[in-house]
This record gives sequence, C-alpha cells and structure tokens, in this order.
Amino acid sequence: MTSGRSRPGGPEEHVERASAEPDRRDEDAASAEADAASAEAVDADLDALLEDVKRERDEYLELAKRARADFENFRKRASQQASDAERKAKSSLARDLIPAIDNLERALETAPADDPLSDGVRLVHRELSEALARAGVESFDPTGEPFDPNSSEALSTQPGNGAASGTVIETLTRGYRLADQLIRPARVVVAE
Repeated sequence: MTSGRSRPGGPEEHVERASAEPDRRDEDAASAEADAASAEAVDADLDALLEDVKRERDEYLELAKRARADFENFRKRASQQASDAERKAKSSLARDLIPAIDNLERALETAPADDPLSDGVRLVHRELSEALARAGVESFDPTGEPFDPNSSEALSTQPGNGAASGTVIETLTRGYRLADQLIRPARVVVAE
C-alpha cells in the first residue's frame, strides 16, 4: 500500500534533511570564516589606530620636551641679560661718580687740616666711596707693584731711586674695577 505520497519521517525526508545539513554546515563555516576575517580586519584597524595614537603621543611628548628646553633657555638668557644690565648700570654709575670722588680727594689734599669744611668734604667722599663699594666697585693703587698695562696707564717714567725698572713708583689717580671688569685704569708713574 503505497500511495504516491511519502510519509513523514520516511526515507525521502531523511534524505532531504541530510542534504540540508551540509548546506547549513557550509553556511556556518562560511559565517565563521567571515567572522574571523571581520575580527582580523577589526584587529588590524585597532592596531593601525593604536599606532597612530602612539605616533601622535610621541609627537606631543617631543613638542613638550622642546617647549621645556626652550623655556629653560629663555629663563637662563633672561637671567643673564638681567645680570648684564645690572653690571652695565653699576659700571655707568661708577664712571659718573669717579671724577667727583677724584675732585673730592684733590680738595682734601689741598684743604687745611683744621678747616671745618674739609670735614664735610671728607664725609661726602666717604659716603660716595662706600656707595661704590656696596655696588661692588673697588679702587686699587698699584704703587710698588710691577707695571701692568692691562690695569694701569703709564703717564710718565722717572728714575727709580732704588725701585726696580718697570715698577710703579707713584699713583696719580687710583684705578677702579667692578669684579673682573676694568672701569678706569690707574694713572701711574713707572720707574725707568
């Protein structure tokens, strides 16, 4: 009794199900391969993005390092310029005051000892000399030392009267210096 129709669960349906399972497996395998390829593409994109971010980070770090170095150089340069400006101002002040001090010294040399005006001149001379000393300006008298053309100006030569040739025997005006900078050379007489 076979009719033209197959029964459910019969051999034909089993064959149909069996032939449909490989298609589904193929689809699952293809889907897994596509997922794997997609995951690899995402990983590659993430790696590329990570490399870009690292490159940008390195660029910004380099810029920050340069900015820090530039700032340090600026700070050092500004400090040096301020120091130079201070030294120039002190030197300029000393150049302006030294002739006045010289004149006060000449006045004291010629003034009578008992003159009350000489006490005032002496006081002004001392205050100006102390102001220069506070600014770091010092006077020097090379009498008795060998003549040094870097710090003294020889105005004349005279017989030494026992002094070695080339020795400073008299200082006409003292020299002044600010640290290592010569402000005015000493004007001297040198033994022949």
